[in-house]
Amino acid sequence: MEHPIIKVHDKHFEPFISEDEIQHEVSRIAEEMNLQLASKDPIFLGILNGAFMFASDLYKQLTFPCQITFLKLASYSGTQSTGTVKQLIGINRDLKDRVVVVLEDIVDTGVTLETIIRQLSGYQPAEIRVATFLHKPDATIKKVELDYVGMEIPNDFILGYGLDYDGYGRNFKEIYRLVD
Repeated sequence: MEHPIIKVHDKHFEPFISEDEIQHEVSRIAEEMNLQLASKDPIFLGILNGAFMFASDLYKQLTFPCQITFLKLASYSGTQSTGTVKQLIGINRDLKDRVVVVLEDIVDTGVTLETIIRQLSGYQPAEIRVATFLHKPDATIKKVELDYVGMEIPNDFILGYGLDYDGYGRNFKEIYRLVD
């Protein structure tokens, strides 16, 4: 079925990645994880808000017992207007000596992911792996190793499947690309 151009606030978006393509890539990543992680007792960390759909779809396809929790990277204003402190909120499990798998919706610059990995390292996990549904290699500023990648895409603004524009559009089953 053809999906028309949609309008969210003042922007127009065209269909970019179909629901079938999304689910195919999620299944492929899950198969890889089922082979590689079943004996490692991993804990999955979904990064909110964007990764909730990817994390949910992926987690349902894992065939071994495992745990999942969700984290949010919160920014707090410091004493100076230019200073912000980024802190992970939501880690409520012991990560020491565990295999931690970070679940991201999209990695573009790598700056946020680098912060997440640095902070997670302080919990002394045995290993940190990263799974991202989308990767924008042309936008990379900080190179971070990605263990599982659904799709590489151009540096376009997108929404749907957990990704938003001003808080809207996360609910779409497909991914749309900005046209204006």
